[in-house]
Amino acid sequence: MLLCLQPTFAWAANQLDSVRIWAAPESTRVVFDLTQAPKYDSFSLTGPHRLVVDIQDTGAKINLDKIANNSKIIKKIRFSTPPKKGMLRLVMDLTKPVKSNLFTLPPTAPYGNRLVVDLEDTAGGSSSVQQSVSRSANPSSRNIIVAIDAGHGGEDPGSIGPSGMHEKRVVLEIAKRLARKVDGTPGMRSVMTRTGDYFVNLNKRSELARNSKADLLISIHADAFTSPQPRGASVWVLSMRRANSEIGRWLEQKEKHSELLGGAGEIIQNTDSEQYLAMTLLDMSMNSSMAISHSVAGDILRDLDSITHLHKRKPESASFAVLKSPDIPSILVETGFISNPGEERLLSNGNHQEKLASAIYKGVLRYFENNAPADTLMAKTSNTKHSVKRGESLSVIAQRYSVSVRSLKQANNLKSDVVRIGQTLVIPRA
Repeated sequence: MLLCLQPTFAWAANQLDSVRIWAAPESTRVVFDLTQAPKYDSFSLTGPHRLVVDIQDTGAKINLDKIANNSKIIKKIRFSTPPKKGMLRLVMDLTKPVKSNLFTLPPTAPYGNRLVVDLEDTAGGSSSVQQSVSRSANPSSRNIIVAIDAGHGGEDPGSIGPSGMHEKRVVLEIAKRLARKVDGTPGMRSVMTRTGDYFVNLNKRSELARNSKADLLISIHADAFTSPQPRGASVWVLSMRRANSEIGRWLEQKEKHSELLGGAGEIIQNTDSEQYLAMTLLDMSMNSSMAISHSVAGDILRDLDSITHLHKRKPESASFAVLKSPDIPSILVETGFISNPGEERLLSNGNHQEKLASAIYKGVLRYFENNAPADTLMAKTSNTKHSVKRGESLSVIAQRYSVSVRSLKQANNLKSDVVRIGQTLVIPRA
Protein backbone atom coordinates (compact mmCIF):
# COMPACT_ATOMS: atom_id res chain seq x y z
CA MET A 1 0.00 0.00 0.00
CA LEU A 2 2.80 2.42 0.84
CA LEU A 3 4.43 1.77 -2.51
CA CYS A 4 1.18 2.75 -4.26
CA LEU A 5 0.97 6.01 -2.34
CA GLN A 6 4.57 7.00 -3.10
CA PRO A 7 6.07 4.82 -5.87
CA THR A 8 9.81 4.35 -6.07
CA PHE A 9 10.37 2.08 -9.09
CA ALA A 10 14.14 2.46 -8.87
CA TRP A 11 14.47 0.24 -11.94
CA ALA A 12 12.16 2.40 -14.12
CA ALA A 13 13.72 3.92 -17.23
CA ASN A 14 12.18 7.32 -16.51
CA GLN A 15 11.92 9.23 -13.24
CA LEU A 16 9.59 12.00 -12.09
CA ASP A 17 11.91 14.53 -10.41
CA SER A 18 9.53 17.36 -9.47
CA VAL A 19 6.11 18.93 -10.00
CA ARG A 20 5.26 22.61 -10.31
CA ILE A 21 1.81 24.24 -10.26
CA TRP A 22 1.27 27.67 -11.85
CA ALA A 23 -2.18 29.17 -11.22
CA ALA A 24 -3.69 31.87 -13.47
CA PRO A 25 -7.09 33.51 -12.79
CA GLU A 26 -9.05 31.09 -14.98
CA SER A 27 -6.57 28.30 -15.69
CA THR A 28 -3.80 26.28 -14.10
CA ARG A 29 -0.64 24.78 -15.54
CA VAL A 30 0.97 21.69 -14.00
CA VAL A 31 4.51 20.78 -15.05
CA PHE A 32 6.04 17.36 -14.46
CA ASP A 33 9.85 17.31 -14.70
CA LEU A 34 11.17 13.98 -15.97
CA THR A 35 14.57 12.51 -16.75
CA GLN A 36 13.43 11.37 -20.20
CA ALA A 37 10.75 12.24 -22.74
CA PRO A 38 7.56 10.61 -21.40
CA LYS A 39 5.08 8.27 -23.03
CA TYR A 40 1.75 9.08 -21.45
CA ASP A 41 -2.01 8.78 -21.60
CA SER A 42 -4.81 10.59 -19.77
CA PHE A 43 -8.53 10.46 -19.12
CA SER A 44 -11.13 12.33 -17.06
CA LEU A 45 -13.50 11.04 -14.38
CA THR A 46 -16.57 12.57 -12.72
CA GLY A 47 -18.19 12.17 -9.34
CA PRO A 48 -15.90 13.72 -8.16
CA HIS A 49 -14.04 15.46 -11.01
CA ARG A 50 -10.55 14.06 -11.63
CA LEU A 51 -7.90 14.00 -14.34
CA VAL A 52 -5.79 10.85 -14.44
CA VAL A 53 -2.36 10.81 -16.10
CA ASP A 54 -0.52 7.52 -16.72
CA ILE A 55 3.20 7.68 -17.60
CA GLN A 56 4.79 4.50 -18.90
CA ASP A 57 7.92 2.94 -17.42
CA THR A 58 8.32 5.74 -14.88
CA GLY A 59 8.98 5.94 -11.15
CA ALA A 60 9.04 8.71 -8.56
CA LYS A 61 10.63 9.50 -5.22
CA ILE A 62 8.91 12.79 -4.48
CA ASN A 63 6.35 13.80 -1.82
CA LEU A 64 3.36 15.33 -3.62
CA ASP A 65 1.96 16.68 -0.33
CA LYS A 66 4.80 19.21 -0.18
CA ILE A 67 4.11 20.78 -3.58
CA ALA A 68 3.01 24.43 -3.43
CA ASN A 69 -0.55 24.73 -4.74
CA ASN A 70 -2.40 28.03 -5.11
CA SER A 71 -4.80 26.80 -7.79
CA LYS A 72 -8.56 27.24 -7.52
CA ILE A 73 -9.00 24.31 -9.91
CA ILE A 74 -6.80 21.63 -8.32
CA LYS A 75 -7.56 20.32 -4.84
CA LYS A 76 -4.47 18.11 -4.77
CA ILE A 77 -2.26 15.85 -6.89
CA ARG A 78 -1.73 12.30 -5.66
CA PHE A 79 -0.38 8.94 -6.70
CA SER A 80 -2.79 6.08 -7.35
CA THR A 81 -2.56 2.37 -8.12
CA PRO A 82 -1.44 1.95 -11.76
CA PRO A 83 -3.16 -0.53 -14.10
CA LYS A 84 0.11 -2.40 -14.68
CA LYS A 85 3.54 -2.76 -13.15
CA GLY A 86 6.10 -0.09 -14.03
CA MET A 87 3.51 2.60 -14.86
CA LEU A 88 3.18 5.78 -12.81
CA ARG A 89 -0.40 6.94 -12.22
CA LEU A 90 -1.01 10.53 -11.12
CA VAL A 91 -4.47 11.78 -10.18
CA MET A 92 -5.48 15.44 -10.05
CA ASP A 93 -8.48 15.97 -7.79
CA LEU A 94 -10.38 18.91 -9.29
CA THR A 95 -12.85 21.41 -7.89
CA LYS A 96 -14.85 21.68 -11.13
CA PRO A 97 -15.05 20.41 -14.72
CA VAL A 98 -12.10 21.56 -16.82
CA LYS A 99 -10.77 21.42 -20.37
CA SER A 100 -7.37 19.74 -20.38
CA ASN A 101 -4.49 20.01 -22.84
CA LEU A 102 -1.40 17.82 -22.40
CA PHE A 103 1.86 18.12 -24.33
CA THR A 104 5.56 17.47 -23.87
CA LEU A 105 8.45 19.91 -24.12
CA PRO A 106 12.05 19.01 -24.95
CA PRO A 107 14.95 20.06 -22.72
CA THR A 108 15.32 23.85 -22.73
CA ALA A 109 17.76 25.38 -20.24
CA PRO A 110 17.30 25.53 -17.32
CA TYR A 111 14.73 22.70 -17.63
CA GLY A 112 14.95 19.10 -18.82
CA ASN A 113 12.13 16.99 -20.28
CA ARG A 114 8.66 18.18 -19.26
CA LEU A 115 5.10 16.96 -19.45
CA VAL A 116 2.78 19.96 -19.31
CA VAL A 117 -0.90 19.82 -18.32
CA ASP A 118 -2.97 22.95 -18.99
CA LEU A 119 -6.34 23.04 -17.23
CA GLU A 120 -8.91 25.64 -18.27
CA ASP A 121 -12.07 26.46 -16.33
CA THR A 122 -14.87 25.67 -18.80
CA ALA A 123 -17.53 27.34 -16.63
CA GLY A 124 -15.66 30.56 -15.97
CA GLY A 125 -17.69 32.75 -18.33
CA SER A 126 -16.13 35.91 -19.69
CA SER A 127 -12.67 36.74 -18.49
CA SER A 128 -11.97 39.08 -15.60
CA VAL A 129 -10.24 41.41 -18.04
CA GLN A 130 -13.32 41.70 -20.24
CA GLN A 131 -15.61 42.18 -17.22
CA SER A 132 -13.43 45.01 -15.97
CA VAL A 133 -13.66 46.80 -19.31
CA SER A 134 -17.40 46.37 -19.69
CA ARG A 135 -18.05 47.85 -16.27
CA SER A 136 -15.94 50.91 -16.94
CA ALA A 137 -16.90 51.60 -20.55
CA ASN A 138 -19.51 54.17 -21.50
CA PRO A 139 -20.85 53.96 -25.06
CA SER A 140 -21.14 57.74 -25.38
CA SER A 141 -17.72 58.55 -23.90
CA ARG A 142 -15.56 55.49 -23.40
CA ASN A 143 -12.32 55.15 -21.49
CA ILE A 144 -8.95 54.86 -23.21
CA ILE A 145 -7.84 51.29 -22.58
CA VAL A 146 -4.13 50.60 -22.02
CA ALA A 147 -3.15 46.92 -22.05
CA ILE A 148 -0.09 46.32 -19.86
CA ASP A 149 1.91 43.17 -20.46
CA ALA A 150 4.43 42.01 -17.86
CA GLY A 151 6.83 39.80 -19.80
CA HIS A 152 7.57 36.15 -19.06
CA GLY A 153 6.08 34.49 -15.95
CA GLY A 154 5.52 31.01 -14.56
CA GLU A 155 7.72 28.44 -16.27
CA ASP A 156 9.56 31.26 -18.04
CA PRO A 157 11.68 33.34 -15.60
CA GLY A 158 12.96 35.62 -18.33
CA SER A 159 16.52 36.81 -17.91
CA ILE A 160 18.28 36.07 -14.63
CA GLY A 161 20.60 38.71 -13.20
CA PRO A 162 24.07 38.12 -11.70
CA SER A 163 22.61 37.91 -8.18
CA GLY A 164 19.80 35.59 -9.28
CA MET A 165 17.01 38.14 -9.71
CA HIS A 166 14.32 36.98 -12.17
CA GLU A 167 13.11 39.34 -14.87
CA LYS A 168 9.53 38.03 -14.56
CA ARG A 169 9.21 39.34 -10.98
CA VAL A 170 10.70 42.78 -11.62
CA VAL A 171 8.59 43.55 -14.68
CA LEU A 172 5.38 42.43 -12.92
CA GLU A 173 6.06 44.92 -10.13
CA ILE A 174 6.65 47.74 -12.64
CA ALA A 175 3.53 46.71 -14.59
CA LYS A 176 1.36 46.81 -11.45
CA ARG A 177 2.67 50.27 -10.57
CA LEU A 178 1.94 51.49 -14.10
CA ALA A 179 -1.56 50.00 -13.98
CA ARG A 180 -2.35 51.87 -10.76
CA LYS A 181 -1.31 55.17 -12.33
CA VAL A 182 -3.41 54.55 -15.45
CA ASP A 183 -6.43 53.54 -13.35
CA GLY A 184 -6.07 56.71 -11.28
CA THR A 185 -6.45 58.88 -14.38
CA PRO A 186 -9.99 59.98 -15.32
CA GLY A 187 -10.84 58.64 -18.76
CA MET A 188 -8.22 55.87 -18.72
CA ARG A 189 -8.33 52.22 -17.64
CA SER A 190 -5.73 49.46 -17.62
CA VAL A 191 -5.95 45.76 -18.34
CA MET A 192 -3.09 43.39 -17.50
CA THR A 193 -2.21 40.32 -19.52
CA ARG A 194 -1.03 38.64 -16.33
CA THR A 195 -1.46 39.63 -12.69
CA GLY A 196 0.60 36.88 -11.08
CA ASP A 197 3.41 34.39 -11.62
CA TYR A 198 2.08 32.34 -14.54
CA PHE A 199 2.89 32.01 -18.22
CA VAL A 200 0.80 33.56 -21.01
CA ASN A 201 1.89 32.67 -24.53
CA LEU A 202 2.84 35.50 -26.83
CA ASN A 203 -0.15 35.37 -29.20
CA LYS A 204 -2.52 35.15 -26.22
CA ARG A 205 -1.15 38.43 -24.85
CA SER A 206 -2.20 40.29 -27.99
CA GLU A 207 -5.51 38.43 -27.99
CA LEU A 208 -6.25 39.59 -24.42
CA ALA A 209 -5.52 43.17 -25.45
CA ARG A 210 -7.75 42.85 -28.52
CA ASN A 211 -10.63 41.34 -26.53
CA SER A 212 -10.36 44.29 -24.15
CA LYS A 213 -10.52 46.71 -27.13
CA ALA A 214 -7.22 48.23 -26.07
CA ASP A 215 -6.03 51.48 -27.61
CA LEU A 216 -2.40 50.65 -26.79
CA LEU A 217 -0.38 47.58 -25.71
CA ILE A 218 2.74 48.12 -23.60
CA SER A 219 4.95 45.08 -22.98
CA ILE A 220 7.43 45.56 -20.13
CA HIS A 221 10.75 43.69 -19.98
CA ALA A 222 14.26 43.93 -18.54
CA ASP A 223 17.03 43.57 -21.11
CA ALA A 224 19.89 41.09 -21.05
CA PHE A 225 22.96 40.42 -23.14
CA THR A 226 25.84 37.97 -23.30
CA SER A 227 28.17 40.42 -21.52
CA PRO A 228 27.51 42.59 -18.44
CA GLN A 229 28.62 45.89 -20.01
CA PRO A 230 25.48 47.04 -21.90
CA ARG A 231 23.10 49.18 -19.87
CA GLY A 232 20.20 51.56 -20.27
CA ALA A 233 16.51 51.56 -21.09
CA SER A 234 15.09 51.34 -24.61
CA VAL A 235 11.73 51.26 -26.36
CA TRP A 236 11.02 48.91 -29.27
CA VAL A 237 8.48 48.97 -32.07
CA LEU A 238 7.72 46.39 -34.75
CA SER A 239 10.19 45.94 -37.56
CA MET A 240 8.96 44.55 -40.87
CA ARG A 241 12.47 43.23 -41.40
CA ARG A 242 15.13 41.79 -39.13
CA ALA A 243 16.11 43.56 -35.93
CA ASN A 244 18.16 46.68 -36.54
CA SER A 245 20.89 45.95 -33.98
CA GLU A 246 22.92 43.08 -32.58
CA ILE A 247 21.08 43.32 -29.26
CA GLY A 248 17.77 43.34 -31.12
CA ARG A 249 18.67 40.07 -32.83
CA TRP A 250 19.68 38.62 -29.46
CA LEU A 251 16.33 39.66 -27.97
CA GLU A 252 14.41 38.07 -30.83
CA GLN A 253 16.17 34.78 -30.09
CA LYS A 254 15.46 35.30 -26.38
CA GLU A 255 11.75 35.67 -27.15
CA LYS A 256 11.74 32.34 -29.03
CA HIS A 257 13.53 30.76 -26.07
CA SER A 258 10.88 32.15 -23.71
CA GLU A 259 8.13 30.53 -25.74
CA LEU A 260 9.92 27.19 -25.41
CA LEU A 261 10.40 27.71 -21.67
CA GLY A 262 6.76 28.64 -21.09
CA GLY A 263 5.53 25.94 -23.41
CA ALA A 264 2.80 27.23 -25.73
CA GLY A 265 1.13 23.93 -26.48
CA GLU A 266 -1.56 25.32 -28.73
CA ILE A 267 0.99 27.15 -30.89
CA ILE A 268 3.18 24.07 -31.20
CA GLN A 269 0.16 22.03 -32.27
CA ASN A 270 -1.24 24.66 -34.64
CA THR A 271 0.42 24.31 -38.03
CA ASP A 272 -1.39 27.40 -39.30
CA SER A 273 0.31 29.74 -36.80
CA GLU A 274 3.10 30.80 -39.17
CA GLN A 275 0.57 31.54 -41.88
CA TYR A 276 -1.40 33.66 -39.41
CA LEU A 277 1.70 35.65 -38.45
CA ALA A 278 2.54 36.22 -42.12
CA MET A 279 -0.97 37.58 -42.73
CA THR A 280 -0.62 39.79 -39.66
CA LEU A 281 2.61 41.29 -40.96
CA LEU A 282 0.99 41.98 -44.32
CA ASP A 283 -1.88 43.80 -42.61
CA MET A 284 0.56 45.80 -40.48
CA SER A 285 2.19 47.29 -43.57
CA MET A 286 -1.12 49.04 -44.37
CA ASN A 287 -2.06 49.98 -40.83
CA SER A 288 -1.45 53.20 -38.93
CA SER A 289 -0.64 51.25 -35.75
CA MET A 290 3.06 51.30 -36.52
CA ALA A 291 3.13 55.09 -36.84
CA ILE A 292 1.23 55.49 -33.57
CA SER A 293 3.56 53.02 -31.84
CA HIS A 294 6.59 54.99 -32.98
CA SER A 295 5.08 58.26 -31.71
CA VAL A 296 4.22 56.80 -28.27
CA ALA A 297 7.69 55.25 -28.06
CA GLY A 298 9.27 58.65 -28.63
CA ASP A 299 7.14 60.22 -25.88
CA ILE A 300 8.10 57.51 -23.39
CA LEU A 301 11.82 57.81 -24.21
CA ARG A 302 11.67 61.54 -23.38
CA ASP A 303 10.51 60.75 -19.85
CA LEU A 304 12.76 57.74 -19.32
CA ASP A 305 15.71 59.96 -20.22
CA SER A 306 15.01 62.09 -17.14
CA ILE A 307 15.27 59.20 -14.66
CA THR A 308 17.61 56.57 -16.13
CA HIS A 309 20.35 56.01 -18.68
CA LEU A 310 19.09 55.30 -22.20
CA HIS A 311 20.63 52.54 -24.26
CA LYS A 312 19.28 54.23 -27.39
CA ARG A 313 17.65 57.66 -27.63
CA LYS A 314 15.39 56.70 -30.52
CA PRO A 315 12.89 53.84 -30.80
CA GLU A 316 14.47 50.58 -31.94
CA SER A 317 12.88 47.96 -34.16
CA ALA A 318 12.56 44.18 -33.90
CA SER A 319 10.15 41.48 -34.99
CA PHE A 320 8.71 40.63 -31.56
CA ALA A 321 5.54 38.53 -31.62
CA VAL A 322 3.89 40.63 -28.91
CA LEU A 323 4.13 43.68 -31.21
CA LYS A 324 2.49 42.03 -34.23
CA SER A 325 -1.17 42.82 -33.53
CA PRO A 326 -2.38 44.55 -36.71
CA ASP A 327 -5.08 46.63 -35.03
CA ILE A 328 -3.45 47.70 -31.73
CA PRO A 329 -0.51 50.11 -31.51
CA SER A 330 2.10 48.15 -29.53
CA ILE A 331 5.44 48.94 -27.93
CA LEU A 332 7.95 47.00 -25.87
CA VAL A 333 9.79 48.82 -23.06
CA GLU A 334 13.10 47.39 -21.90
CA THR A 335 13.50 49.03 -18.48
CA GLY A 336 17.23 48.31 -18.20
CA PHE A 337 19.81 45.53 -18.49
CA ILE A 338 19.27 42.95 -15.76
CA SER A 339 22.54 41.38 -16.92
CA ASN A 340 24.37 44.55 -15.79
CA PRO A 341 25.09 44.27 -12.02
CA GLY A 342 24.47 47.98 -11.40
CA GLU A 343 21.19 48.04 -13.25
CA GLU A 344 20.09 44.78 -11.65
CA ARG A 345 20.39 46.52 -8.25
CA LEU A 346 18.41 49.48 -9.57
CA LEU A 347 15.67 47.31 -11.05
CA SER A 348 15.20 45.51 -7.72
CA ASN A 349 14.71 48.85 -5.92
CA GLY A 350 11.08 49.84 -5.30
CA ASN A 351 11.79 53.58 -5.69
CA HIS A 352 13.42 53.02 -9.07
CA GLN A 353 10.53 50.78 -10.15
CA GLU A 354 8.15 53.61 -9.26
CA LYS A 355 10.20 56.11 -11.28
CA LEU A 356 10.19 53.80 -14.30
CA ALA A 357 6.42 53.32 -14.05
CA SER A 358 5.93 57.10 -13.75
CA ALA A 359 8.10 57.79 -16.80
CA ILE A 360 6.19 55.27 -18.94
CA TYR A 361 2.88 56.67 -17.66
CA LYS A 362 3.81 60.29 -18.40
CA GLY A 363 4.77 59.44 -21.97
CA VAL A 364 1.52 57.55 -22.55
CA LEU A 365 -0.57 60.28 -20.95
CA ARG A 366 1.10 63.01 -23.00
CA TYR A 367 0.42 61.13 -26.20
CA PHE A 368 -3.26 60.55 -25.47
CA GLU A 369 -3.81 64.08 -24.20
CA ASN A 370 -2.73 65.28 -27.63
CA ASN A 371 -4.18 62.38 -29.65
CA ALA A 372 -7.20 61.07 -27.75
CA PRO A 373 -9.57 58.99 -29.93
CA ALA A 374 -12.64 61.04 -30.79
CA ASP A 375 -15.11 58.74 -29.00
CA THR A 376 -13.29 58.84 -25.65
CA LEU A 377 -14.01 60.77 -22.48
CA MET A 378 -10.52 62.28 -22.61
CA ALA A 379 -11.19 63.75 -26.06
CA LYS A 380 -14.38 65.39 -24.81
CA THR A 381 -12.93 66.80 -21.59
CA SER A 382 -9.45 67.89 -22.70
CA ASN A 383 -8.95 71.47 -23.82
CA THR A 384 -8.14 72.27 -27.44
CA LYS A 385 -4.77 73.92 -28.05
CA HIS A 386 -3.94 76.53 -30.69
CA SER A 387 -0.56 77.73 -31.93
CA VAL A 388 -0.60 81.43 -32.78
CA LYS A 389 0.18 82.17 -36.44
CA ARG A 390 1.28 85.34 -38.19
CA GLY A 391 -1.55 87.86 -38.49
CA GLU A 392 -3.67 86.36 -35.69
CA SER A 393 -4.86 88.41 -32.73
CA LEU A 394 -6.55 87.33 -29.52
CA SER A 395 -9.93 88.50 -30.81
CA VAL A 396 -9.53 86.59 -34.11
CA ILE A 397 -8.66 83.40 -32.24
CA ALA A 398 -11.56 83.88 -29.81
CA GLN A 399 -13.97 84.36 -32.72
CA ARG A 400 -12.65 81.25 -34.49
CA TYR A 401 -13.38 79.03 -31.48
CA SER A 402 -16.60 80.83 -30.45
CA VAL A 403 -15.26 81.85 -27.03
CA SER A 404 -14.90 85.26 -25.40
CA VAL A 405 -11.60 87.14 -25.28
CA ARG A 406 -12.00 87.31 -21.49
CA SER A 407 -12.29 83.52 -21.06
CA LEU A 408 -9.36 83.02 -23.43
CA LYS A 409 -7.20 85.34 -21.32
CA GLN A 410 -8.29 83.64 -18.09
CA ALA A 411 -7.52 80.16 -19.41
CA ASN A 412 -3.98 81.26 -20.35
CA ASN A 413 -3.28 83.70 -17.47
CA LEU A 414 -2.80 86.57 -19.92
CA LYS A 415 -2.48 90.09 -18.51
CA SER A 416 -2.94 91.80 -21.89
CA ASP A 417 -4.33 91.15 -25.36
CA VAL A 418 -0.83 90.74 -26.82
CA VAL A 419 0.13 87.30 -28.21
CA ARG A 420 3.27 86.23 -30.05
CA ILE A 421 3.77 84.01 -33.10
CA GLY A 422 4.24 80.39 -32.07
CA GLN A 423 2.67 80.85 -28.64
CA THR A 424 0.44 77.91 -27.63
CA LEU A 425 -2.95 78.89 -26.21
CA VAL A 426 -5.37 76.64 -24.36
CA ILE A 427 -8.86 77.09 -25.78
CA PRO A 428 -11.48 76.89 -23.02
CA ARG A 429 -14.64 74.89 -23.58
CA ALA A 430 -17.44 77.11 -24.89
